[in-house]
Amino acid sequence: MDTLTTTRFDLEAEVRDLAARRDIADAAARYMRGLDRLEPDLQRSAFHDDAVVDCGLMKGSADEFVAFAQGFLADMNATHHLLGQSRIAVDGDGATGEWYFQAWHSVSSEDGGVRDLFISGRYLDTYACRDGEWRIVTRTLVTDWVKDDPGTLDFFAANPEAPRGGRAGTDPSQSNSGQR
Repeated sequence: MDTLTTTRFDLEAEVRDLAARRDIADAAARYMRGLDRLEPDLQRSAFHDDAVVDCGLMKGSADEFVAFAQGFLADMNATHHLLGQSRIAVDGDGATGEWYFQAWHSVSSEDGGVRDLFISGRYLDTYACRDGEWRIVTRTLVTDWVKDDPGTLDFFAANPEAPRGGRAGTDPSQSNSGQR
């Protein structure tokens, strides 16, 4: 017999692996959306209760980190966090992962203008599936590069009717007519 006919394909294992990756990606997306829309409950839902986060500026529990991040980002004019490539290794009810990210932050400058602060890095995570839910157990934020440039709001001044991202319930996606 050739290898093709003697090798058994475990469809059930493949589906479990794909479902784990899907659920882990959803946790990552909830985390990012919670940051940008200033939705602490959504951001917190990415973590298990015993999770520990080290972002370099602080290290603590998921609750401590979410409170820190929400307060830190609320002082900024706007943010946009973007996930890039990821690598996830699933092993039973546990997994490890690395996610690349880029984050833009609109901050006020001392002269009353705006600055564009870009941070790029990676999230190094461990995950666990508990009670059927994949969530983050540990997260370390690794910063790879930072760039701080003068910003401008000229586009919005020239296009006041253009839909604009918002926070804390003011984003078009957070309205009754928006998609959630």
